[in-house]
Amino acid sequence: MIIYSKSSGTNNAAIGKIETPVKMIIEHESDMLTKKGGICSWLFNVERSNRFGETVVSHNEFDVFQSTSEGGGAEIDYIEETGSKFIEHIQFMKEFAITAEMMEDANFGIAPDAKRRAENFTRAYYKTINKICEFALVNATVDSSYFANAKIDLTTGDRQPLFHAQHYYGRDGKTQSNFFYGDVFSTGTGTARTPSAEVFEESLAKLSVKMRNMKDENGEALGYTADTIILPGNRPVSEMIVKKVCGTAGALGSANNDINLHYGNWNIVILPGWETRYDELMVMSSEANKNLAGNMFFNRVPLTVTNWVDNHTGNYIWNGRCRFGVGFGTYKHILRAVDAETYKGYEIEKL
Repeated sequence: MIIYSKSSGTNNAAIGKIETPVKMIIEHESDMLTKKGGICSWLFNVERSNRFGETVVSHNEFDVFQSTSEGGGAEIDYIEETGSKFIEHIQFMKEFAITAEMMEDANFGIAPDAKRRAENFTRAYYKTINKICEFALVNATVDSSYFANAKIDLTTGDRQPLFHAQHYYGRDGKTQSNFFYGDVFSTGTGTARTPSAEVFEESLAKLSVKMRNMKDENGEALGYTADTIILPGNRPVSEMIVKKVCGTAGALGSANNDINLHYGNWNIVILPGWETRYDELMVMSSEANKNLAGNMFFNRVPLTVTNWVDNHTGNYIWNGRCRFGVGFGTYKHILRAVDAETYKGYEIEKL
């Protein structure tokens, strides 16, 4: 969605020839990019907001129903808040100018450069949304980090970074991990580590079980099925292995017609801005992401475009402003794993 408004002021004959076409280009690009989607719409829950920020609250689940004697009353169960996450909206802005000379020379059409600027203006808006979502996921091994001069909070409702080996759950402060290291893609030691589809097939099964057994606030397994694999953009060998394992009906490397249990069960998303030293991946349950309010994007003010003429230069100025917030309501929808013999620097658990 784009909001367009024209600032009052001096009218220039050239403006009328270019104003509506440029506006139409911006809106057309917006419509096309919205239909195509991107990292934000694929991996995040996108919601509108009309407040300063949004709070995502976690609660414990109801326990099982209890039997009662005939005529007896029901046992009262209570829902308690177990954590909350406030996601503050951040303002982003950008301007571009069409020179007076360009407007004068456009006649009744649009100069090619003006057209490109108008198209790229809208692309930059959607690029910002997708890149901040990508940035948040990639860098969520720490409490916070900076994107386009804005400090992004990367913690969840338990005040730990999204990916951490000691996430809290339950009333008694038990912990569980969603950040692992080990033989994910390769086997062996040191420089002799060898990538293997069989190794990845087994590690993917382990990660799927860990996702399924992630505990709720009562200590019960949530039971969600992992269905999304997220990969960095600079690891072609591991990307090839993932695509082979998930896209081959039979088990790779087997001559016994073994069934590949991963075939057809996974969506694969590549993050081009995620560049890693080790082979890594994230594994997510899209159902858990939705039900538990995992990856959240709140659109407070959509791209709002205003325009005016600069009296000092005669240039035609276009200004775009938007506000949105990105963050994580929980950690229970996603896992991260690093292919490494040892892994130091972060709280991380052996797979």
